[in-house]
Amino acid sequence: MGIIAWILIGLLAGIIAKALMPGKDPGGIIITMLIGIAGGLLGGWLGKVIFGVDSIDGFFDLSTWIAAIIGSLILLALYRVFTGNSRHA
Repeated sequence: MGIIAWILIGLLAGIIAKALMPGKDPGGIIITMLIGIAGGLLGGWLGKVIFGVDSIDGFFDLSTWIAAIIGSLILLALYRVFTGNSRHA
C-alpha cells in the first residue's frame, strides 16, 4: 500500500478509535489524526510480531482495518495516560 492509503486508513482509524473511547483530549482533531496514522502503523507491526501474520494486506482488507483501529486505541489510551486525561468529558 502507498503512503496516501496509509494516511487515509490512519485518519479513519483515529476517528473510529476516538468514537470507541470518547472523552476530552487536548489537541483536538489534529492529535487524533496523528494518533490514528501512528496507530495504523503500530497495529500492523504488532500483528506481524505477535501473530506472525501480514495484517496489512490491502486497503479494503478487514485485517488491515482491525490492526489500524487496535493500534489507534492503544496509542489513544497511552496518550491519555501520559497527558493525565481520563474518560470524563
